[in-house]
Amino acid sequence: MKIIEKEFNALTGEETITEREETAQEQAERKAAEAKLVAAQAEAAAKATAKADLLAKLGITAEEAALLLS
Repeated sequence: MKIIEKEFNALTGEETITEREETAQEQAERKAAEAKLVAAQAEAAAKATAKADLLAKLGITAEEAALLLS
């Protein structure tokens, strides 16, 4: 993956754009962050499904549950 770095010198107003390949460490960090995001999304989906199942089992809507908990 290419990384584009942009530097701006406020004193001279000069802008420097550098394009380079990501390092092995950057690649490992990016892949770890992507895996963490996928895991968080899966966990959120599982919680939403469990909540919907519980509401269906109780026979109430999400609005009614919010009223009960407020």
